[in-house]
Amino acid sequence: MSTYAARLAALRDQLARDRLDGFVVPLTDEHMSEYVGDYAQRLAWLTGFQGSAGTAVVLPHEAAIFTDGRYTLQVRQQVSAESWAYVAVPQTSVAGWLAEHTPHGGRIGYDPWLHTRQWVDEAGRALAARGAVLIGVDANPVDAVWPDRPAPSPATLAVHDDIHAGRSSAEKRAAIADWLSEHRADAVVLTALDSIAWALNIRGADVAHTPVALAYAIVQADGTADLFIAPEKLTNAVRQHLGNAIRTHPRDAFAPALQTYRGKRIAADPERAVAAIFNALDAGGATVLALRDPIVLAKATKNPTEIAGHRAASARDGAALARFLRWVETEAPKGGQTELSCAAKLLEFRAASGVLIDTSFDTISATGAHGASPHYRVDEQSNAPLEHGQLYLVDSGGQYLDGTTDVTRVLAIGTPTDEMRDRFTRVLKGHIALATAVFPQGTNGGQLDGFARRPLWEAGLDYAHGTGHGVGAYLSVHEGPQRIATPSYPGGGPSEPLRAGMIISNEPGYYKAGDYGIRIENLVLVEDRVIEGAEAPMLGFETLTFCPIERSLIVADMLSKAERDWLDDYHARVLAVLGPQLNAEELAWLEKKCAPIAVGS
Repeated sequence: MSTYAARLAALRDQLARDRLDGFVVPLTDEHMSEYVGDYAQRLAWLTGFQGSAGTAVVLPHEAAIFTDGRYTLQVRQQVSAESWAYVAVPQTSVAGWLAEHTPHGGRIGYDPWLHTRQWVDEAGRALAARGAVLIGVDANPVDAVWPDRPAPSPATLAVHDDIHAGRSSAEKRAAIADWLSEHRADAVVLTALDSIAWALNIRGADVAHTPVALAYAIVQADGTADLFIAPEKLTNAVRQHLGNAIRTHPRDAFAPALQTYRGKRIAADPERAVAAIFNALDAGGATVLALRDPIVLAKATKNPTEIAGHRAASARDGAALARFLRWVETEAPKGGQTELSCAAKLLEFRAASGVLIDTSFDTISATGAHGASPHYRVDEQSNAPLEHGQLYLVDSGGQYLDGTTDVTRVLAIGTPTDEMRDRFTRVLKGHIALATAVFPQGTNGGQLDGFARRPLWEAGLDYAHGTGHGVGAYLSVHEGPQRIATPSYPGGGPSEPLRAGMIISNEPGYYKAGDYGIRIENLVLVEDRVIEGAEAPMLGFETLTFCPIERSLIVADMLSKAERDWLDDYHARVLAVLGPQLNAEELAWLEKKCAPIAVGS
């Protein structure tokens, strides 16, 4: 029996002891985080799946793993088809599948610290129609059979200075207090780790690649706050920074504290606060206001200091990536380079700046067929050599005190095929269409998604992921609420109107299963756009990422004059921003990469 089959069998035995007929295992933590600490990687431990989004359901005689279109190939490579059925979302929901597969009268368990109340209500209704019930467990059965489960990270907190934050914690908490006053609320519960980090101007190291700490916070109507965090994480410098206005408590005091608000009006975010929090507030006699976390929009709308910091980080990061692309172009054709060796070399170039804190996610270093998995994650087992005739895709980013970066580029190892060049050029045309879009205030990202897809649609092609995600300021590389995606694509759903100051990715792609993948990703800033004679306030995008786009993959004749002009202008700016940071040989290479593109090339 394989390791993962044995783990599945052990969980089924535990469920039988707990008198449960099934259990739901999401990939999240008590904060509804996208990226979680090792202690919360229950889905990966149980199934072997290494993606960043998914859910498993275990029943006595069948089990299913639910993933979206980004992981269609990856889940089949990492999770055994003998033990698990592959189910695509959003086409099929977990609740819908449970309604069809749960034994009549069955008892399906869930951990109320890992699901929203909306999910609990939806799943409960679906099971009721089956004559089954949803049971909240006090102890997660996966943890009971995970003998070497890691402990939560012991990393200490760090102060995020106002010179990078642009606003003091006191200012931010005063704004939250004003928001509470508007809603006649006594306090708001903050559960999202990046919201807590942003509001209190602190950063942590409890989640790989994301500078946050495992904590909860409750901000009171007077602007003071209660922070629930492991005491050993608090250094003297952090305690001094927090001051008297932020009271600290052990993290395990949070749940009891929720039951002390009898007769009070307490706000909690139904998307970010788990069911257990609502249950505790209800049990304590509080009036719960289901309102969106007031930090979400404030955090997404970057202030001038954060924008300036991102520009500096992006310029620094772009120089490192340019050096890397030159290295790949030189070394890969000689042979001997692999996905892992390339990822290590890119990290070396970034770290040479002396100010890199971490990468902003696991570098996607993917050659050939691996590039067709949008969220491919290389390891020792999958590591492949870069070979002639392949496309090499690298999606990566850095975490710096002044900003978070995310950029994707594609190189041809040797001579690309005509099809590769056609597809790359279509992706580029979509990228340019989005980069140059002008739209009225109130437009949401879903309304812009088709701009990037049209050149592919015209050839009967598409890609199975959203086109853009928000990015934090030395915080999460995936930050809401803004996105560029429609509900029919992963990452879709309700879409936030774009506002000046938001940073978002522009990353259309194309993926040919078993052959290659293409994605061109820059980060862009939503900005006010002044148009003479305009009858409504308008917005547009400023491109923030500077790195050459591989010209050997571009069919210039497929680009309109306006598209060629955009590309030439972009490359001129790349040269101006990166050139002063490079030595003579690197600069000569970049000048060739950034030369005006000629029709017929």
